[in-house]
Amino acid sequence: MKKNKVYCPYCGAEARLRPASAIYGDSTKAVNEDKYLYVCNRYPKCDSYVAAHKKTGLPMGSLANKELRHKRMLAHRAIDRLWQSGIMSTPRVYQWLQAKFGLSEKQMHIAKFSEYMCDQVIAACDEVYNRLRTAN
Repeated sequence: MKKNKVYCPYCGAEARLRPASAIYGDSTKAVNEDKYLYVCNRYPKCDSYVAAHKKTGLPMGSLANKELRHKRMLAHRAIDRLWQSGIMSTPRVYQWLQAKFGLSEKQMHIAKFSEYMCDQVIAACDEVYNRLRTAN
């Protein structure tokens, strides 16, 4: 697994590639042996981390604190609601968001989004969902 120099955007400390169990513990269902995170070296005082790609070991996006991780989770839920309701397929949702916000395919990854961008995605998805739900 390739290691990458990653720095925390909150405190500036370097982040280290660690097994997810170091953060989530061994007993949680979300953790498996091959899942890794980039974790701020000042953790838990600085509570920021991001998942690493299984194949490359590179960070999936930017390190996030608790608030940003929560916003990213809400953005995923808003996207999921569109495809789960049958409004759009998963690829179509991402293509639509790319076009709406002028993002490349590489940029259209929620792990790279700021709180502001998460809010924009949530609002856009909610608008489409509510408009189409009330039209039917």
